[in-house]
Parts: sequence; structure tokens; C-alpha cells
Amino acid sequence: MSRKGENIYKRKDERWEGRYILWYNAEGKAKYGYVYARTYQEVKRKLSEKRSNTLQPAPPKSSMPYNDLLDLWLRSVRLHTKESTFARYAHLVDTHIRPALGRYPLCQISTQLVESFIEQQLHGGRLDHGGALAPKTVSDMMAIVKSSMEYARYNQLQVICNLHKLTIKRKEKTMRVLGPSEQDALVQVLLRELDRYKLGVLLSLYTGIRLGELCALRWENLCLTSTTLKVRETMQRIQDRGDGAERKTKVIITEPKSACSIRDIPLPPFLVQLAQPFSAHPQAFILSGAQDCYVEPRTMQNRFKRYVRESGIADANFHALRHTFATRCVEVGFELKSLSEILGHANVNITLNRYVHTSFDLKCSNMNKLPFPI
Repeated sequence: MSRKGENIYKRKDERWEGRYILWYNAEGKAKYGYVYARTYQEVKRKLSEKRSNTLQPAPPKSSMPYNDLLDLWLRSVRLHTKESTFARYAHLVDTHIRPALGRYPLCQISTQLVESFIEQQLHGGRLDHGGALAPKTVSDMMAIVKSSMEYARYNQLQVICNLHKLTIKRKEKTMRVLGPSEQDALVQVLLRELDRYKLGVLLSLYTGIRLGELCALRWENLCLTSTTLKVRETMQRIQDRGDGAERKTKVIITEPKSACSIRDIPLPPFLVQLAQPFSAHPQAFILSGAQDCYVEPRTMQNRFKRYVRESGIADANFHALRHTFATRCVEVGFELKSLSEILGHANVNITLNRYVHTSFDLKCSNMNKLPFPI
């Protein structure tokens, strides 16, 4: 047991141990002195006296290459992050951060250098044609740099940059929502010669589940008798960081992105009727009907694009189904807390700010409800 941040620990012999910095060696590693006592309060008092009577040395400027720090940071975050998150971090580090900053010693990573790096990524960071990277991508890189610098400070390495006020301005993207007539046109295409792929699109359109959640669904998650859809896993393709990996990417099935995403969704009766003819073994994937064969998100996205073209509506990606579901629910008077839980959000504000897009007709209808005092 330890007291976090105080360098005080309880030993196996029931004594308490405290440590304090005596000096730093040439490599920038701290050398410690130690005090011991039978109680926590006593060792804390002794530690305070030692620290007040010892001239505290300033951490030396570290000549450690930033590349080495990134290796240590990645090794640390791998212990407490999901595989997909770690793969994202490692990809950004190896593709963008190392080539630009890795060669510098840590003592030369200044605020100005990081600002220049961020500006360059925002205007010409794409490797394929030198175009601008999305602000979200650059913001993720900034978060990695900040976190790695905090990791350096935690390990008592001197960091000369101050990145607290460095932020990325992100524009709110216009979310694609199918209008009622567009939705009707798409549904007509889906109901024509209905198959497992089209059933999957209908499930997303009328439950708001994410693409990865749909691809990971098995028939045991679709309870036709209780008319309930159980979201327990998600599927995604990530960078393969394994040793000796023959392919650059791999498909993984894991728990959803957050605890709130694990949820049960009541199904409307018409979806249950449409799904019944395709029912298969409980362990079979809904989209493939087989236990050992799945349909990955990229394949499903391509299928959906085909259905959009056949319906004659404007281009849309699969995630537009989620926005459309949320918007239709608001238009018919859905209770917002229920909608938030069905979508798997932590709170109602996320639902309102990100996924609810009211139509102009609904705004007009609401305005017409205002009474005029006569």
C-alpha cells in the first residue's frame, strides 16, 4: 500500500518507508535517500524534515532523445488502454510524431517547436498528397505529445515546453441526416429482395446501433421472443502491432467503446417479423449467418453505399443511419433519457448536441404551438 504522490510506502515488515531525492546522476536519474518509522504520520514528519534540510537539486536537462521517451510512454499506456486505442496511438506516433520530433533531445522540445509541428500537420500533414490533416487527427497527436511530456515530468525529467494553452480549433462537422422522403426511398430498396445485409441496415436505421456493433452481433444477441437487441461487442479493423505480423491490419472483436455502450434495446415489432426468417444458430453472426465467418465494417459500408445509389438519394455514409434514427425519435416525441440510453450515451447532453438534428418543418410545428394572448 502506498500514499500516491508522497513517495511513502508500507513495507512487508509493517514499517512505513519514505524516500526523497538526494541528487541526480549524469543520465538524469534521481538518487534517493530513505527514512523509516512505525507509523505513517511519523515517517511523513521525518520526510518533511529531510526535505527541508536538504537542498533540493533541480532535475538536469535531459539529453534523452524524444524517440526514447515515446517508446517508454507507449510501453506505459499499453498497460491500461484498449488494443484499438493503443494501435491508434502507436500509428500516430510512428507516422507523424517520430519523423518530425523524434530526433530532438527532450531538452530541446520547446513550446515553439511543438507549435510549428502542429501548424505543419494542420496544413500539410497528409503523407499521400501533402494536404491538411483533419483537426481531430491533429488534436489526437497533440494529446499524445502532452501526455508524453507529463510522463517525462512524472519520471522527474526536466521538460522545457508548456503546452497547457496549446489547443486545436475544431469545426463542427455537418452531420448527414436522411430526410423522411430519403428514408422512405432507402427502405423501399432494402425491402426489395431482403437479405442479411439489408436486414443489418434496417437494424441500424431503427435502433441507432453503430456499424462496428452491428458487425459483431450474433443471433444470441437478437432475442426474438423478448424482442430485445443486446449490444455486447463491437468489431473494428486496427493496425496490427504484433511481432511478426504478416498483414498491416487486423479485425478485432472487443467490448464496446464505453460501459454505457453495453445496453439492451427494445425492438419494434416489424423488425422482429423481418428478422425471423433469417434466424440461425445462436453463435452465428447476424450478417453472415455463420459461426466462423463475419462481415467486417468496411464490407458493410460498401454494401450500404450501393443501396444509397440504388435509392437515388444524396450520398451518405453508414453513420448517417444513427443520426437519422436519433432525429426521427425526437420528431415523434421520444423521451430524451430513453433515447440517450438506447444510443449508449453517458448523458443526455451528448445526445442533444451530437445526434439530434431537428428539421425545419418540426421547428415550424413547434413555433405554431405558441399561444397568442387575446
